[in-house]
Amino acid sequence: MLHFLLRSYLKLTGWKAVNGISPDLKKFVMVAAPHTSSWDVVMGFAFRHVLKLNYIKFIGKQELFKPPFGFIFRNLGGVPVDRFSSNNFVDQIVQMFNDNESFAIALSPEGTRKKVDRLRTGFYHIARQANVPIVLMAMDFEHKEFRFEAPFYTTDNEEADLKKILHYFGGVKGKIPAFGLAHLAAQSAENQ
Repeated sequence: MLHFLLRSYLKLTGWKAVNGISPDLKKFVMVAAPHTSSWDVVMGFAFRHVLKLNYIKFIGKQELFKPPFGFIFRNLGGVPVDRFSSNNFVDQIVQMFNDNESFAIALSPEGTRKKVDRLRTGFYHIARQANVPIVLMAMDFEHKEFRFEAPFYTTDNEEADLKKILHYFGGVKGKIPAFGLAHLAAQSAENQ
């Protein structure tokens, strides 16, 4: 029933998925952007369910996973991390990749719904250290599309990799376009 409702909602509102993720891809970091509104999470969960991507997890502070509501976050695909551990965030997620035969997480490179001065690069270092590809997923509210880019591995040139990522997301308009990544993509292009 939930599947029917979510699929109907997406169809009636004109949303669609462009491209997709190969079922053969067992481990990856999905970078979902731009993150400009709480609606991103709602739409993300809808597409995750309809496209049968429930194996893709999200990261949350461990406090969210305690009773009485912790079971909700776990059922939604959340994975707790200890923000106060001696192991840093990146190391904790890399360990999850190392401990699992199949593991995928979705992260926002902004780390917030507001306009940012720079990307947070934890996603990049996770992918690099775990030796897994990055899948870029654009949440395009202007065209009502969730667009998936082909997976790619980080290189020895972090600056070039981040420029590639900013270029991909630069023209994508989120729910609140002013909070998007166009300004960072423009800065990156000027610095070439």
